[in-house]
Amino acid sequence: MTVNEYLTGVFDQVGMAGLISQIVRAVLIIIVAIPILALLNKGIKKLSKGIPSLQVGQILVKTVRYVSFLIVVLMVLHEFGFKLSALLGVAGVFGVAISFASQTSMSNIISGIFLISEKPFGVGDSVQVDDVVGSIESIDLLSIKLKTPDNRFIRVPNETMIKSEVINLTRYPIRRVNVKMIVSYNDDLERAMQLLRDIAEGASLSLKDPQPLVLLQGFEQYGISILLGVWAETKNYWDLQNELIFTIKQEFIKTGMEIPIPSITVHQSMDKEIRNITTNQNKEG
Repeated sequence: MTVNEYLTGVFDQVGMAGLISQIVRAVLIIIVAIPILALLNKGIKKLSKGIPSLQVGQILVKTVRYVSFLIVVLMVLHEFGFKLSALLGVAGVFGVAISFASQTSMSNIISGIFLISEKPFGVGDSVQVDDVVGSIESIDLLSIKLKTPDNRFIRVPNETMIKSEVINLTRYPIRRVNVKMIVSYNDDLERAMQLLRDIAEGASLSLKDPQPLVLLQGFEQYGISILLGVWAETKNYWDLQNELIFTIKQEFIKTGMEIPIPSITVHQSMDKEIRNITTNQNKEG
């Protein structure tokens, strides 16, 4: 039986007066349900604030909201004589498509449960997933919602979060700012290291404990590679990085030390030889 045939049968049984009565009752159900659902939603939100895990509270609120809405829809459909078996019959048309979609959905739901239980991050944390960096706005059963620093909204499926390497940038209260640079072979290496220590200790946002790190990393084509690591409160990470880079440039210029820059050298002798070969070929031609 098609949906059209079912509706025609219902109309033949109840008539116009019965149909109007059903519509009135359905409207009354909706009118009564709206304030009840609003109060229920408000109460669940208030209750969720007492839950230590913010993401669990969000999922609880959304679950109650969806279930309540579904109950109201079923009550309205019941007023029009719809039976659950008939609805399931209509839904059977979409069974194949839903079955394929549900495989991905179930995988995301299971992954979401693992994420909630493992707690590698929480709402408000800044994370990096592959090349994407953003703060977590919500953790749902199917996906994670991120807000990027340039104000973009990104939805990441939970299955992707489970399979990817996720870096929590704000899990700990302090972070180390790493600035890698190269000091010329012509400069005094020990003097350069001491200058970097002074810059680190003098930075306004740097922490005294743990102490700054100045580490020689190896020989490069244009000089010695040095890593400067300075600790800061996580909230001050980017400001300290800007301060360090700016101060290093200023101090190196002031002290006459060189920061090598890769360059391309064109040898005139080679260029002259190429021109001579070209000239000889033209003469022979």
